[in-house]
Amino acid sequence: MANFERWTKHTPMSDPADHAASVAELPSDIGALNGVIQGLLIHSDWLTAYGLDEADYRTVSRDTLPVADLLGAILASDPQDLRTPRSPDMRAVGTCRDFALMLCAFLRSKGVPSRVRCGFAEYFGPVWEDHWVCEYWDREARMWRLSDAQLDDVVAAKCRIAFDPTDVPRRAFMTAGEAWRACRAEERDPHHFGHGNVTGAWFIKINLIRDHYVLNGLETSAWDSWRAAPLSERVITEQEGVRLDDLAAHPEQRLVEINPDWLR
Repeated sequence: MANFERWTKHTPMSDPADHAASVAELPSDIGALNGVIQGLLIHSDWLTAYGLDEADYRTVSRDTLPVADLLGAILASDPQDLRTPRSPDMRAVGTCRDFALMLCAFLRSKGVPSRVRCGFAEYFGPVWEDHWVCEYWDREARMWRLSDAQLDDVVAAKCRIAFDPTDVPRRAFMTAGEAWRACRAEERDPHHFGHGNVTGAWFIKINLIRDHYVLNGLETSAWDSWRAAPLSERVITEQEGVRLDDLAAHPEQRLVEINPDWLR
């Protein structure tokens, strides 16, 4: 089996489990699958763009759920076919990781090698924004492509997206390892990578580790509460830099178990 074929196998996070039959009924076209997901999910940071009041969603968790649990919650709220778009107020609230993970789950269920990638997108604002997308193997072209299921008509219009969301150009999205290596080579400014007012090498470090975990089949991890780290501890030592250089160059290497202290 070619190495990339291992990405047709589900992880506990991507396995639709009891909803496998419903997923099997979905179309195979990636653009169509993006559309299905856009009718099921809404991003927590984009509520107002769809006419919703953020105050009504303050208690909603940002935790990424297994796809089986997320689909279960969606169908419990509205038992219609998954292909039936929900109105914005009836969609499950999630983040970019939920969009990417759900597309990954659907594609794996169709036998398409796919995986979630953690990195940075340049199309959301003035900085390279913390972001997750789905990377899938194009067997005909024999190459990995990126698809961003979050980019529906509303988001695409707001961000003036001109490219095909099922084939996001590599100039528009950098994996965390690519961002780290570009900054270490002084080709990019680390302060141009992050989320909101939080940017810099420490943020790239976190995404680099998260992407490494994804490439070892772990879309979430026990230490994924890094946002709680105080600003005073968001630094990188020289020794850590060397270790991160190796992870950035070889993100698919065997899992490096992360000590929580390394996140500070």
